[in-house]
Amino acid sequence: MRARALVLVLPFVLGACLQHRLDRLSETEFQHYYALKPFMSADQTHDFLKIKNEQERNAYLQDEKLWDMFYKYTPQERELIVAGDVQKGWSADMVLMSWGAPWDKRKLVGRPAQRSEMFVYRFETDDEGVVRIWEKGSKTAYTAARRFQRKVILDDNKVTEIDETDGWE
Repeated sequence: MRARALVLVLPFVLGACLQHRLDRLSETEFQHYYALKPFMSADQTHDFLKIKNEQERNAYLQDEKLWDMFYKYTPQERELIVAGDVQKGWSADMVLMSWGAPWDKRKLVGRPAQRSEMFVYRFETDDEGVVRIWEKGSKTAYTAARRFQRKVILDDNKVTEIDETDGWE
């Protein structure tokens, strides 16, 4: 009985612990953490969040060769990435930093490029107009006022098209 109670309570405790660790990040730190998260392993994420001060966390990202992935962009580009304002001409890495891992990813053929792929993202808008990227296991879909998806076409690692449709296919 105790084991079953522990299994039921453990996810909530771990979630609260993770939230506490995220809460201690400065706004700037949270921005580069969120942008770099798609490129971090679970161990790297754990190790990063375990570090107690900003200077050491920044040094950790530099040691792990993650820092320059975000800071190689201009301040204006980083601002757009953080704002989720994906644009034509962006690289796949910039899209991943902005919106995270896509819900679906497909290779495309017959396009005028050496390599083409499509990232499909699902979004939700709540009653207050807040737009969120949908994640598997998310329970917010049940309260979403609007659901839509965006298909991002990348030709030779550059965004060439962004198509938005209502609902989810």
